[in-house]
Amino acid sequence: MTNPFEPDAGSSRFGYAALIGRANVGKSTLLNRLVGEKLAIISDVPQTTRHRILGVRHLPGGQIAFVDAPGFHRPQHQLGELLIERARAAAEECDVVLWVIDASAGLGPGDRFVFEHLRTAGSSRPVVLVPNKIDQMNKGKLLPLIEAGIEKWGCRAAVPVSAKTGENCDRLLETVLELLPVGRPMFPPDYLTDQQDRMLAAEIVREKLLERLRQEVPHAIAVQVERMGERDDGLLVIEALICVERQSQKKIVIGRGGALLKQVGTSARKELEQRFGRRLLLTLWVKVREDWRDRLASLRDLGVYPS
Repeated sequence: MTNPFEPDAGSSRFGYAALIGRANVGKSTLLNRLVGEKLAIISDVPQTTRHRILGVRHLPGGQIAFVDAPGFHRPQHQLGELLIERARAAAEECDVVLWVIDASAGLGPGDRFVFEHLRTAGSSRPVVLVPNKIDQMNKGKLLPLIEAGIEKWGCRAAVPVSAKTGENCDRLLETVLELLPVGRPMFPPDYLTDQQDRMLAAEIVREKLLERLRQEVPHAIAVQVERMGERDDGLLVIEALICVERQSQKKIVIGRGGALLKQVGTSARKELEQRFGRRLLLTLWVKVREDWRDRLASLRDLGVYPS
């Protein structure tokens, strides 16, 4: 049976491209830029991404299904182990790997660890080195990075970009499309992501928390939408549970007199109203679930595992 989205497979390309790298190199910002919509939350807190996020970009020459995976890091709990598993699976199941590094910091031990995993996976899939954050560096230092990626590490191509400004991202799209196999698109022309509304809402609330919290508290937070529905008057109602691991963390999240939680709720509600194109009522509450990151039952209850 032919795919109705592309009548001529001979001139079209389709495939999956995974954004792989250590934590905090800008993979989620790059996904949003390449797809043209905000699908992944953004934070300078490492290990922000916890779920596999699919974003589809439709181009005249084909369709690219980008997969943003959690960053590689040294896991310290069961949640961390799960995130590493997801990153490895994304790298091993795609057609093209985008090895994203922070160009402003250079090629460090963490980046080499990521590439060693790609190498030991024993796959023949092409790897594109993507030095990100070139807006934050002297571009004269890019050439050694590019040469190392191609000559020393065996990357098929190297495309330096700035996910923040969009510089050279069009060239990256062209490079990825050229490396994908010939084939008909798998998704309808208006398809953007497989993320459900509940997940998007939970992630936006978590992003607003990350913006206001530091130290270990952000890593100990999980957000789960308990209820999402429409009232008789047409108002969209979202009720979300914020989980932390300690009573002291609960006090920090709520803030003095409930101030911080109110700020989070207001900011999240405004973005969600833009996202869904309608007015909504957002209710947040905080609960302590001790050591949830190390308890498989808690990870499942909170929707963190399985993905």
